[in-house]
Amino acid sequence: MKIMMFAHDGSLNRGCEAIVRSSAAIIKEQIKEAKVYLSSALPESDRIIAKLDGIYDGSTLEIKKYSYDWFLSSFKLKMFQDESYALGRIHHNIIKKIKDVDICLSIGGDNYCYGEQPGWYEIDRRVKAQGKKLVLWGCSIGEEDMTERKLEDLKLFDLILPRETLTYNMLKGKGLHNVKLCADPAFTMEKEELKLPKGWQEGNTIGLNFSPLVWKRNKESRAAVDKLIRYILNETDMTIALTPHVIIQGNNDYEVLSDYYDAYKNSGRVVLLPDNLTAIQYKGYIARMRYFIGARTHATIAAYSNFVPTMVLGYSVKSKGIAKDLFGEEKLVLGIEEISDSGKLIGKFDEMRREEAELKAKLKEAIPRIQKMSYKAVEYIKELSR
Repeated sequence: MKIMMFAHDGSLNRGCEAIVRSSAAIIKEQIKEAKVYLSSALPESDRIIAKLDGIYDGSTLEIKKYSYDWFLSSFKLKMFQDESYALGRIHHNIIKKIKDVDICLSIGGDNYCYGEQPGWYEIDRRVKAQGKKLVLWGCSIGEEDMTERKLEDLKLFDLILPRETLTYNMLKGKGLHNVKLCADPAFTMEKEELKLPKGWQEGNTIGLNFSPLVWKRNKESRAAVDKLIRYILNETDMTIALTPHVIIQGNNDYEVLSDYYDAYKNSGRVVLLPDNLTAIQYKGYIARMRYFIGARTHATIAAYSNFVPTMVLGYSVKSKGIAKDLFGEEKLVLGIEEISDSGKLIGKFDEMRREEAELKAKLKEAIPRIQKMSYKAVEYIKELSR
C-alpha cells in the first residue's frame, strides 16, 4: 500500500512536523507493507523525519505572464469561469504524483478553517478522477468555517477523520456519512530529552508559548500575556520557559517570545528555548514542565500527552474540541476574544494551580484512551484499502 500525505507546508511549523512524524510512525507500525510518502511545500525542512519512504517537492508553481499556460488559464477563466486548468498547473507538483500511490491523505489538520481552499479542492477532484482513495486526516473544522463549496468538496472524500468530537458532530450534522472519529496522531509521538538549560527548576518550571497568529487576531493579547508573566514572577517562585513551536518567517513564535525574554531575563527566572529544535525535542522539554500555557495546538498536545496541566490560549474549534474530549468540558481554554483580559488569564492560571493534582489525574486516565483513538484512524485506513 502506497500512501501520500499532502497539504503540508513544511516542518518549520513543528505542529505540522508532529502530524507527519506521528502519522508515518503509527501507519507503518500497524500496516507493515505500507510505504508512506510526503508531498511538501518545503521538502528540505522535512528531512528530519526518518520514517518517511520519500519526500516530494509539493511546492506551488508560478504561471508566468504571457506564457501558453497563462493565456489558456485566462481564457478559461474569462469565458467559462473555469479555474481548474490554472489550479492544476499551480499544483502540478502534487498532482503528478497521484498516479503513483493508492491513498492520498490531506493532512493539513486545520486547512479548512481558513476560508475557501480552491487549490486543495482541485487536487481532491484530481485524486478522485484517477480512482484513488482520498482521506481528510485528523481535521478540525468549525461551523463558522463551512460553506456550500467546502461541503461539496468534503463529499468527495472516501473518509473524513476529525480529531475531536466538536468537528465530528458538526460534519455529521451537515449530512456527511463518510466521517469517523479519531484523535490527533501527535498524542502518540515520542519525545527526545535534551540537557536542561541554565535556570530551569526541575519540577517547578512553567512553559509559555505565544504566537504572532494569536497576537494579530487580538492585538491586546500581547500586553495581557505580559501581565501574566509579571504575575507569575511576582506571586510564585517558578521559572518560566518560553517555548516557540512555529518558526516560519512572518509567523515566528521565537520573535514575540524573544521580546518577553529581553524584558525579564534579569529576573534570573526566565529562559528562552532555542528556535531550531525538532518537534520531539520541544516535546522532551514540555514533558518536564510543571504546567504549560500555550497558543499552538501541538505544543499543548505535547503537554497533555505527558500529563502536564495545560492552559490553552485558543483560537479555533480544535482547542475546544481536544480539551472537551480529554476532560468532558472545555477545561482551561480561553477563546480568542478572552485572551486580551489579563484578569481572565491570571484567574485561569490560578485555577490550574489549584487543580494541579486533579488535572494530572484526569490526564493520566484520559491519554491512553485518546491514544487508542489516534490508532483508530489507521484501522479505518485499513478498512478503506480492503
